[in-house]
Amino acid sequence: MIMSAYVGVNGKEKFADCHAVVAMVNSMGAEHLPELTQSAGSAVLLEVTAVSYTYPHGHREVLHDVTLDVREGEFVSLVGPSGCGKSTLVSAAAGLLPGYQGSIRFRGQPIDRPHPQVGVVFQEDSTFPWRTAQRNVEFGLEMRGWSRSRRQQRAREVLDLVGLGEFTGHYPGQLSGGMKQRVAIARTLVTEPALLLMDEPFGALDEQTRLLLGEELLRIQQMLRQTVLFITHSIQESIMLSDRVALMSSGPGRVKEVLSVELPRPRSPDLMSTPEFGSLVARVWSSIREESVRTGVHLPPEST
Repeated sequence: MIMSAYVGVNGKEKFADCHAVVAMVNSMGAEHLPELTQSAGSAVLLEVTAVSYTYPHGHREVLHDVTLDVREGEFVSLVGPSGCGKSTLVSAAAGLLPGYQGSIRFRGQPIDRPHPQVGVVFQEDSTFPWRTAQRNVEFGLEMRGWSRSRRQQRAREVLDLVGLGEFTGHYPGQLSGGMKQRVAIARTLVTEPALLLMDEPFGALDEQTRLLLGEELLRIQQMLRQTVLFITHSIQESIMLSDRVALMSSGPGRVKEVLSVELPRPRSPDLMSTPEFGSLVARVWSSIREESVRTGVHLPPEST
């Protein structure tokens, strides 16, 4: 469900995606941001310990005793059956879901509200239709009080990074779905989050566009050594992008297995035709199919 909020920007009051507004406005921090480089390390950046959550209405437990860690510079995907609580877990990690049991810590500190070093990209189109691509990306910096010249320069750098340098003056209505998602990713990256949470950011796109954006995301993640927690329904996508894949059970969701993806980088679509890749896909699919049998949910004979 897409929630809306009434926000005012430069005297213009508009309805906007509440996910984006919360992620941006509540991520305000110091004015200075580091340069567009990240150093990889072995420290645990995000630590999820024994997290359970029950919906307040209906009293249905959606997460049960979930434990997972994400290390600095790592790309981790969450994969599991529909309704297993993947999006709920990411919302909690983003500081957008109070009332869960257990603990979620970022660099050792409890997450109980949106954190300035944690960025979020959702599946829904969250671009502001009245702002150009350039001014969409500038939004978070504008809320931090950056001068016009500084935020314009930084926004252009990040738009170049995501391959939209020639579309800075275009409005979202003039862009394809994939390009709008690039704008959303750029708007999050421009504030240099240490941790990037991505909730099925390519879910509404066609397969070809998903593959292309997946390649772009890998390139950016490797360049910045960005730490990413990524939700996807696509098994192949999870294997292609990740260092590790966390396999979740049917609801109430729990992490039943964490699979290491020891495939060489950099990665390209050619990797998908190798026996090693196929073996990993089969292993993840077997786990998901096992859950479907356990819960009596019918699945097709194959899935990607």
